[in-house]
Amino acid sequence: LAAKQGGAFGIRANTKEDISEIKKTVDLPVIGIVKRNYEGCDVYITPTMKEIEELMEVKPEIIAIDATVSSRPKGVSVDDFFQKVKEKYPNQLFMADCSTVEEAIHADELGFDFIGTTLVGYTKQSSHLKIEKNNFEILREILKKVKHPVIAEGNINTPQKAKRVLELGAYSVVVGSAITRPQLITKSFAQEIETL
Repeated sequence: LAAKQGGAFGIRANTKEDISEIKKTVDLPVIGIVKRNYEGCDVYITPTMKEIEELMEVKPEIIAIDATVSSRPKGVSVDDFFQKVKEKYPNQLFMADCSTVEEAIHADELGFDFIGTTLVGYTKQSSHLKIEKNNFEILREILKKVKHPVIAEGNINTPQKAKRVLELGAYSVVVGSAITRPQLITKSFAQEIETL
């Protein structure tokens, strides 16, 4: 509700329980995910069909899936997983959470409805990357090379960054921790004060 009152046009939320409550409270579109860890697996954003089924119970407008080359449960490739999901739910919109230009291009070719920069800097293959480096170079590269709308996400933690990614041509922007984690907001104030 606070996000809507502040001017948000949509919500990205984790778990069917949270999404269900959000949908009772606001009429904004929801990007749904389920974060779950599996042993021997680096993927944790909507990693298996179990999480897809949970989300379909609450019908978010978009479901985000990790579309990186990171190791998936039972060694299933993102290609096979997405094909299976799309066959079962052909009318559902899906967002690819990517961490590199190559992953974004691949997700675009697979037919994801939205391409996200969600995991830039958060995977082994992208640990050297920063979304804002060289005036959002990675985002600009992705925008040039994919056909589907790009959602800028991941370390977009200031109003200035949010504005800039939209100026560059992103379809929309997801702001996460800078809004949703009061403990991190408080910590940034406390750390600055400690320098006195």
